[in-house]
Amino acid sequence: MDEKVKFEMEFPIHASPQLLYQYISTPSGLSEWFAENVNSRGEIFKFIWDGTEEQAKLVSKKSGERIKFRWSYEEDTAAYFEMKIQVDEITKDVSLIVTDFADEDEVEEAKMLWDNQISDLKHVLGSA
Repeated sequence: MDEKVKFEMEFPIHASPQLLYQYISTPSGLSEWFAENVNSRGEIFKFIWDGTEEQAKLVSKKSGERIKFRWSYEEDTAAYFEMKIQVDEITKDVSLIVTDFADEDEVEEAKMLWDNQISDLKHVLGSA
């Protein structure tokens, strides 16, 4: 299997870190922008798009700060995706840092997907 390439993206978000955390860490929050439907049982989250279901395991989280998942089909790899809230100490500007992995020839496509997802998130937060 090809090694996946790690990439990171930063999105300025006009919302409080507390509110933003609800949208990246809870099934109800994630189903508002990330997938059509999200269910969780313990640390297993099920994401549903167009009738297709993907499972991800909650690898780690730090309340109010970050959440990290690993897709079940990438269980044997080092790949994961993480959403981390960053607050600038001086300006108090809030950013969401997304870390993800993709095949080398799919990085641009993956970035476009995240751009679209985050634009939906901003819309839901009223910060578009």
